[in-house]
Amino acid sequence: MRIISGKHKGRQLQAPKNLPVRPTKDMAKEGLFNILNNSYYFPDLKVLDLFAGTGNISYEFASRGVEDILAIDTHMGCINYMNKISADLELGIRTLKSDVFSFLGRNAQHFDIIFADPFYDMEISNFEKLTKLVFEHEMLLEDGVLIIEHSKHTNLEHLSNFERSRKYGGSVFSFFKN
Repeated sequence: MRIISGKHKGRQLQAPKNLPVRPTKDMAKEGLFNILNNSYYFPDLKVLDLFAGTGNISYEFASRGVEDILAIDTHMGCINYMNKISADLELGIRTLKSDVFSFLGRNAQHFDIIFADPFYDMEISNFEKLTKLVFEHEMLLEDGVLIIEHSKHTNLEHLSNFERSRKYGGSVFSFFKN
């Protein structure tokens, strides 16, 4: 896993092998950030990273100048790893060990970008629950976007607020807006 742009461009990171993660591939991550770079000024963003895993996406946002990042994961090993990397690289990423759905049910904060990278085999009903919680609780700021990474075998076009999707190999990013 590497950081592809920003002040830590090219930095290689090695996550512990015992973490239950599937980091976003560099090609897919580069494609995603090319899309976002055309729509957002990174230093002004407030970002929520759900199912954060190794923190791969959070590190990319932080390297590009985002200072307000909250990363959520249920696995303590992932939280500890993100805290270590954030401290080592002075990224300032805040972490929270929590079930994503519990967090979304009680969250009162608002974000420019909410990125979710659940397990690829997550039930479709949970994808529906995820989008429903974000939009019913009005968690996106004006011009904000919810981005869900999922398998090319999962179709989310039927969900409310779906805008578009982009495919990169076996990964798909689906974009949802108000």
